[in-house]
Amino acid sequence: FSPEEATMICFLPGLYPVSCETRGSDLKQDEVLVLCPPDCLQVRPSVFGSDVYAAISSICGAAVHRGILGPSGGPVRLQKQQGRRSYVSSYANGIHSQALHQWTASFHLSKTVDAPLELTNSARATAQPAATRPGKEHSTHTTNKLTTTHTNTDCQMDIAIIMDSSSNIGQRRFNLQKNFVTKLAAMLRVGPTGPHLGLIQTSDSPRTEFLLTNFTKPKELLFAIKELKYLGGDTNTGKAIMHAAEVFFTPGNGVRRGHPRVMMVLIDGWPSDDVERAAMLARESGINVFMVSVSKPAAEELSMVQDKDFLKKAVCKDNGFFSYSIPSWFSNNKHVRPLAQRLCSLDDLLCSKTCYNSVNIGFLIDGSSSVGWQNFQLVLDFLAGIAQSFDISDVGAHIGAVQFTYEQRVEFGLLDHSNKEDAVRALRRISYMNGGTATGSAISYATQNLFRQAARGRNYLIVITDGQSYDDVQGPAMAAQRQGITIFSVGVAWAPMKELLDMASEPKDKHTFFTREFVNLSEFIQPLVRGICQAFTENN
Repeated sequence: FSPEEATMICFLPGLYPVSCETRGSDLKQDEVLVLCPPDCLQVRPSVFGSDVYAAISSICGAAVHRGILGPSGGPVRLQKQQGRRSYVSSYANGIHSQALHQWTASFHLSKTVDAPLELTNSARATAQPAATRPGKEHSTHTTNKLTTTHTNTDCQMDIAIIMDSSSNIGQRRFNLQKNFVTKLAAMLRVGPTGPHLGLIQTSDSPRTEFLLTNFTKPKELLFAIKELKYLGGDTNTGKAIMHAAEVFFTPGNGVRRGHPRVMMVLIDGWPSDDVERAAMLARESGINVFMVSVSKPAAEELSMVQDKDFLKKAVCKDNGFFSYSIPSWFSNNKHVRPLAQRLCSLDDLLCSKTCYNSVNIGFLIDGSSSVGWQNFQLVLDFLAGIAQSFDISDVGAHIGAVQFTYEQRVEFGLLDHSNKEDAVRALRRISYMNGGTATGSAISYATQNLFRQAARGRNYLIVITDGQSYDDVQGPAMAAQRQGITIFSVGVAWAPMKELLDMASEPKDKHTFFTREFVNLSEFIQPLVRGICQAFTENN
């Protein structure tokens, strides 16, 4: 802005100057015109969500992310909204917004000044009576202009459509299937800040036709679908699901961090191969598998179906939501809208949450004199290896650590580090205490000071010790487990097996680890990670 225009901005009635760090929750007004300073991109503001932002987001950071605020700063209008169950991350204008599971309040931003001419008109509007709220008509007009878009910003999913291109379906029904997928894609309304859609064809071997980021404009996407060629061959649906889980849904192929992953599998008849193992991998990878069955096997054809329960075994969850039946390709129009609504139903996508991005892990570390400084470093390496396996972030997995002797010390809490690098660095920097061993008191301390919020099925405590405790461990361990904390006990050297079993959750053999040598601890990293994920899956 020129000096004259900047002066006009400063004298807009009701304009509230804020800093780059000011959050939506810092303001009391439900609707307010704020003035952002320049160069907010340089301070790396925290932003949660896309289009609609969680109230803990930086206002000016969100404005840059939304594309309504440039490097020179300026005014934006903030409107508070109700909280949401989920805020989706996205990358735009130099800012990577983060995902957030839930927050109590939100805000939406709109541009109030588009150009110097409009700025001058807004400044002139200061002559209006106070009751008229200066600039309101202009602001509303601009907001409407910005939000009139074909992109469905309420459906920020990464969607893989697996089409049946086997000999089962034939050329004619394949063309009808293409028409159906074209209508569904049009209904989804893809765009850079909306759903992304890629496509795989099922045949003898799966074939990726296009990736999630190849077509983010509706016209280009619909043209690409219409150009698909029929392949023929076997209905190897299991191979196609496995290909999507292992190859298609990867960051290098355009998967967006924090966006729910959805796989919609179309099948005409029944699969030629096994789908159960592939579907299990997809679920463990956080992919929501929908099965759309067309022309189910007739009674006389059932003898040819290898697995009659393939639909139940393939879906994310066998609750009716992830299975959809279409009687015939000749009457599919009425199924487009309800299916699109299911694919975009964020709260019902149960497989998006995995152990890797949802757990709280507390490390309870024996710092007694029998461990020794060198072995203590091996313990920290072991715990860092476990931490490296999880997606640690503000809104993902969290780790915390308590060291104990006769005393206890919180090294860092579950919410102290917002990314994996900082958390692992803090873990490796823990200084060795040196003292006695009171494991029972340490468990009680960690229960009260690390796991302050109940999150049944999500809280895990890994206790590592090399000797006998001077106090009772069973009582504190049982109390922690009653609060929903799952305990894994790891013993080294002279740690008594009875105490390890007394501390561990049921089944004891799956939650207890022991080795004579500290150098062997690294062998427990993957079994422990698998144990946490198995427990998470069972509890959630």
